[in-house]
Amino acid sequence: MNTRNLIDQITATYKKHGWQLQQVLLKPKTSAELSGGLVSIFGEVEVRESAIDALWFSRPSHNSGEAWELRLVAETPYALFERFASDDSAEKRAATLQDMEDRLRQYAVSH
Repeated sequence: MNTRNLIDQITATYKKHGWQLQQVLLKPKTSAELSGGLVSIFGEVEVRESAIDALWFSRPSHNSGEAWELRLVAETPYALFERFASDDSAEKRAATLQDMEDRLRQYAVSH
């Protein structure tokens, strides 16, 4: 399956379950392959260069919390999940999300 179709499939599945696309991580090669179509695929969502292709999603969680999931763009589903309480600090969230990116990068390199 080509990357564009895979991204469309992943985002459609997450949207169906109430998740909202927050950020896109793309390898330079993938970004070049998708060039010209990035706006139509991602709209206003931030696209960042990365060592992996992955999609950040979030949705509200119980007790006013928020759930975040980082999904690797690959045919075999693999994602990391974290739930934040409403009173978690911005610094804690940022550090946790960065740790998730690091862990996913390590996974992708080893597989």
